[in-house]
This record gives sequence, C-alpha cells and structure tokens, in this order.
Amino acid sequence: MNTMKKNNKTKRLPMPKKVRKGFMIYAAVIMAAVFMFSTFSLTAFAASDPLSAIDNLSDFIFGLIRAIGLILLGLGIVQVGLSFKSHDPSQRANGFLTLAGGVVITFAKEILNLIIG
Repeated sequence: MNTMKKNNKTKRLPMPKKVRKGFMIYAAVIMAAVFMFSTFSLTAFAASDPLSAIDNLSDFIFGLIRAIGLILLGLGIVQVGLSFKSHDPSQRANGFLTLAGGVVITFAKEILNLIIG
C-alpha cells in the first residue's frame, strides 16, 4: 500500500537576483546575436559588374566590424559604470580605453572615408 500523499505540484526554488539578472543579460545577448546573424544571411546573386560584388563584400565586412565595435562600446560603458560604483581607477581607465576603441571601430568606415577623401 502506498501511504504517501500524491502531490503533483512541485515547489520552485527561489532564484537570487544576481542569477536572474545574469540570465536576462545572457538571453538578451543570445537574442541580439540571433537577430544579427539573421539579418546578415542574405541570398547572394551573381552581379554582372564585378565592382558591385566587391562593394557588397566591403559593405558586409564593414557591417561585421561595426557590430564588433558596438559590442565593445557596450562593454566599455559597462566597465566605466562598474568602475564608478567600485571606485577603481584602473578599471575606469580600462573602461574608457574600451569605450574609445569601440567608438573608433564602430565608425571605422566613416573614418577611412574621411582620410581617403
């Protein structure tokens, strides 16, 4: 005879706020990556003009570089924000360097166009 009470409800374990926040950030990064890669998956058609194919390839590569720059820009903003919270000057310096590098990488195509003329 089974004397145990049947209870189909399971009790959920409490999730700490740090774990919940980390999971939300992880989910946002994964969704952004899926969105980014889905926009880059375009059908390639043969072009009669070879220069237009090279221009399309250049635009694609600069789009990837811009995405990497935006990721670095976000990382730099987070580092600077955390350094103000923890009062860590070395982390603040690294954050500003990452922020500046992200800006340069994000606008690399425009910078090259200004240099070339």
